[in-house]
Amino acid sequence: MVISALHAARLRGEHFHAMSLGGVVLCIALWMRAKTVDQDERGNAERRALFVGLWPPTLWLIGDSLHEHGRRRRLRR
Repeated sequence: MVISALHAARLRGEHFHAMSLGGVVLCIALWMRAKTVDQDERGNAERRALFVGLWPPTLWLIGDSLHEHGRRRRLRR
């Protein structure tokens, strides 16, 4: 149901794969930035980087589901 709605909104698997790779880059950037803040704020900055690091696998799997959904729709036609 969610995948059909995303497909109807013209979002494709490639969009989510790109967002997933962007999430990896953002996570690395936040982690590197966490090394530059002082010790009191470092824990919070590292947790933020880890939180963002949880997004890429989810976005990649949504992209795979959208890709498969589109492939099945093309085969039915």
